[in-house]
Amino acid sequence: MSYLDELFSVAGKTALVTGAATGIGRMAATALVQAGANVMIASRKGDDCIKVAEELNELGASGRAEGFAGDVSSETGIAALVAEVKARTGKLHILVNNAGVSWGAPLESFPYSAWAKVFGVNVTAVFHLTRELLPLLDAAASDADPARVINLGSVMGTQPLADEAYSYTASKAAVHHLTRTLALEFAGRRITVNAFAPGPFQSRMTAFATSTDEQARHVGSHVPIGRIGAPDDIAGATLYLCSRAGSYVTGAILPIDGGQSVQHGLTLFKE
Repeated sequence: MSYLDELFSVAGKTALVTGAATGIGRMAATALVQAGANVMIASRKGDDCIKVAEELNELGASGRAEGFAGDVSSETGIAALVAEVKARTGKLHILVNNAGVSWGAPLESFPYSAWAKVFGVNVTAVFHLTRELLPLLDAAASDADPARVINLGSVMGTQPLADEAYSYTASKAAVHHLTRTLALEFAGRRITVNAFAPGPFQSRMTAFATSTDEQARHVGSHVPIGRIGAPDDIAGATLYLCSRAGSYVTGAILPIDGGQSVQHGLTLFKE
């Protein structure tokens, strides 16, 4: 194995990626499988996860995938998912808390129920699932190679931008702060906790704005770097944080947004 391969290797590691049947979760799971990890893919749509796992296993990569149903929207669902994971492994090297939901409505009619629903999946589930899987993360952690947790935040949790998704943007800011809090608490356990803060990517959640090439180009034109995100952008960040290359990084909110997190409309002296 070359130096570069060894530095970014996740070979033999066991991972769980929630909400991985589509979008960013699938991109992260694909990268881990391609790099040699054994990846469990779970979401509410178990059949979709099984299909995705089969497709990943057909890539001929050194890693493997298995898919099954897992619903993180309730305490009962989280308990069932934890039981499924524990039945499959005694160690969990990587946990990617990717499952998420959104809700959009005008300010005047934004429903009360949308806050509980969105915060339940995007924030509460991140905390409770991570806590319940701590024994498996502890079992995999070491001084030389910490266990890794990656939470899915958003550029909308960094910038004061709602676009009528009020509970979503607030929930992602909460994910960022929770990430920093858990990073400090888990450091002594040799578990790193970081978050992605993605900009626009093609996914089921953003299909209304990015499903066609023309739409994707239009959205990308508003990004400083001039395009929306691609699978390799998530793959590179995932392998960095989950390999030896990222073993000293914890509490980071990693922007994967083409420059949106530093974008502003302010000028001082230029017209």
